Amino acid sequence: MQSYTIFVNDTVLIIAEFLPAGLSRHKQLDIKSFDFKEFYKKVKKETAQTYVLISSDPKKYFREMRRKFMVIKAAGGIVFNEANEILFIYRKQKWDLPKGKLDLQERTRDAAVREVEEECGIKVDECGDKLCKTWHVYELKGLIIFKQTSWYLMKAKKQKLVPQAEEDITDARWLKDSDLALVSRNTYPLIKDIIALLAQQNAQQ
Repeated sequence: MQSYTIFVNDTVLIIAEFLPAGLSRHKQLDIKSFDFKEFYKKVKKETAQTYVLISSDPKKYFREMRRKFMVIKAAGGIVFNEANEILFIYRKQKWDLPKGKLDLQERTRDAAVREVEEECGIKVDECGDKLCKTWHVYELKGLIIFKQTSWYLMKAKKQKLVPQAEEDITDARWLKDSDLALVSRNTYPLIKDIIALLAQQNAQQ
């Protein structure tokens, strides 16, 4: 099924051809009267909700929807060490993964490595496959921004972590699989989705 998931803080908007399997509590919106700007104004003040838009062509609909707004590209990493622990950062009172915006004319893969190394003070040994792309919407100086983040699987030796304080990162840790429940209790839906995707891939191996 072709679908797109857009995150607005703790709110999730899914654009799909039909209702995704396993989706529990959600609100279905009328695509004929849907206006993203009005939707954003409403949900940015809400607690966590999941909304669904049904479209016969989700790709075309999403492309037309985001065309009205500024799009910023970013990249980040899911970094594993030799003990199979994952690198997480703690930023603005929530667990997160290292990521950041691309510099001018910078390749996405290069940006992902640079951001991980800058935000955590480490050396990345290997940047592997792209795991996924995510879309996150936020507001900057009154403008609605669509941020597209490309996430890469990486490897690095277990080493001392130095959180980048100027990016509001107060902690960085190598966490085991058993710690991920703790992360899920205090993170963004976007990060939960990435954790679930990793678990799905591990189950298939």
